[in-house]
Amino acid sequence: MGQFEKISEHIWIMHAEHDTDRPIIAAIAGERRTLMLDGGNSALHAQQFKEYLVAQGVRLPDLVVLTHWHWDHSIGVHAWNIPIISHSETAKVLTDLKKIEWTVAALEFLSKDEIINDESMGHILKEYGDPSSIEIAVPDVLFQNNLLIELGGVTCEVLHVGGDHASDSCFVYVNEDSVLFLGDALAPSVYGGPRKYTSSGFLKLMSIMHQFNAEIFIESHGVPTERKQFLEEIGAWEKLAQLVENYQNNSDFILKELAGSSI
Repeated sequence: MGQFEKISEHIWIMHAEHDTDRPIIAAIAGERRTLMLDGGNSALHAQQFKEYLVAQGVRLPDLVVLTHWHWDHSIGVHAWNIPIISHSETAKVLTDLKKIEWTVAALEFLSKDEIINDESMGHILKEYGDPSSIEIAVPDVLFQNNLLIELGGVTCEVLHVGGDHASDSCFVYVNEDSVLFLGDALAPSVYGGPRKYTSSGFLKLMSIMHQFNAEIFIESHGVPTERKQFLEEIGAWEKLAQLVENYQNNSDFILKELAGSSI
């Protein structure tokens, strides 16, 4: 059973679990409706969070928004049986995945075709046992750039940001609580070949991130982190990305500049 926490006035989360690659999922409750952030990686993942919300007296989600299409964020979304909001590219990928007959052979094919990877296949089999129970739900409400969701005294801004990890990645900012959900956007690419970052892509995300006056930052496979600590930690990586962007062919200079860095 996972760990749960109320992190602000309107937000409850289920913490990430790395054994089967469960990301943080969250409920954001306003006066009129509750928004679920990501669906979880299985119906069991969703059910455990649902039971926690009921025990806390939190209104169950009326809507769910996906930060990106990756299996650990989206496969459990059907279990909520509520309207699904996503970027249009997220919906396109999930529409294609819905056509698959989920077997071990199908997972092996997806990994060989680099749609997922061997690590994801292992996590899926550990979470599900039998992959035939996987059910893909296709989003109901699509957006292209950004979307405001009013919950009743709580406003959530969903912003498409892209990035190396997934081109459909989105940030979700809860204005009244000053909480910024980053999804996995700051992570490297994990599918389609070796893991990698691009300095320009990372710096673009940093520029967008800094526009939000967030006091708590949440990466999906991390822990909620207060502003000062988060900016200190991410600042070292931002410095590295800027050096690579400016001095790509001068590795000796970059290493010299990073001497003594916490990276």
